[in-house]
Amino acid sequence: MILLKQMMVLFILMLVGICCRKCGIFNDESNKRISALVLNVANPALVLSSGINQESAIGGMEFVKTFVLAWAMFGVLMLIAYFIPMILKAEASEYGIYRTMTIFSNVGFMGFPVIAALFGTIALLYASLFLIPFNVLIYTYGISVMKGEKSGFRLRKILNVGVVSCVITLFIYLTKLPIPIVIENAVDSVSGLAAPLSMMIIGDSLTKVNLKKLFCNARMLVFSGIKLLVIPLAGVSVIKLLGLNPMLTGVCMVMLSTPVGSMNAMLAQQYGGDYELASQGVTITTLLAVVTMPLVSFLLKV
Repeated sequence: MILLKQMMVLFILMLVGICCRKCGIFNDESNKRISALVLNVANPALVLSSGINQESAIGGMEFVKTFVLAWAMFGVLMLIAYFIPMILKAEASEYGIYRTMTIFSNVGFMGFPVIAALFGTIALLYASLFLIPFNVLIYTYGISVMKGEKSGFRLRKILNVGVVSCVITLFIYLTKLPIPIVIENAVDSVSGLAAPLSMMIIGDSLTKVNLKKLFCNARMLVFSGIKLLVIPLAGVSVIKLLGLNPMLTGVCMVMLSTPVGSMNAMLAQQYGGDYELASQGVTITTLLAVVTMPLVSFLLKV
C-alpha cells in the first residue's frame, strides 16, 4: 500500500510535467538542462544525504554482502539479456537495445526516490553500492553491445558524478566523518529536488510519444512483461532465500522492478543504436511501472 501511494505521487508529478510541456513552460532545451541538474546535482545530493544522516548503523559485513550481491545481480541480468532478443524474435539490429534495456533500469530518476520514500535515506547506502556496477557496466558492456563490437574500458566515463558521490557517501559513513549542520541542511534541501524534477521530466518526454501506436507493439509489450514482472518476481524470490535483512531485500526489489532507464536512449543516440526503439521502451515501461511495481511488492510481500 505504501509503494502504491508513492507510485501515485510519482504519477501525479509526471502529469505535472505533461502539463508544463502543454503550457509551454517546458521545451527541449529546458528538458536537457533539468535532466542535467537531476543527474549531476540532485541525485548525487540524495545519495550523499544517506551518508551524512547517520540515524542508524549498517554493519561492515552488510556492505560486503550488498556489494557482492550487486555485482552478482548485474551478472545474472547480463546472462538473461543475452537470450532476450532471441526469445522476442527481434531483428538483429535490435539485439543491442533489448539487451541494454533488460539490464539498465531507471535506478537514478525513479529507483532512488522510491527507495528513500519507502525505507528512508539510510537505505540509499545499500542502493549506492548498486550504482557502482551499474555505471561500470553501462559505459563498457552497454556501449559495446550498442555498437555491436568490442569497446574499450572507459575509466574517465566510469568516474562520473554518480560513482564519485557513491564513493564519497561510503567514505563519510564508514569513517563517521562529522559534517557541519549547515552543509547537511543544504544537501538535504538539494536532494529534495530529485524526485519531483525527475518525474516531471519523464512526464515531459511522454508528450512526444504516440501512445496508441506504442501499446499496439506486441513485442514491446512482451518485453515489458518480462522486464517488469517476470525478472523482479523471479529474482527477488531467489534473493529472499538468502536470508538477507528486509531493507536490503526491498532495495533489490526496487532495483529489479524499475522501468527502463533513459540512459538506454542516450546511448542509442550516441552510438548508433535504434533510438526510437529505446525511447519506446523507456516510455511504455515507465507508464506500466506505476501498476507493476506495487503489484510486485504485493505478490512478494516486500
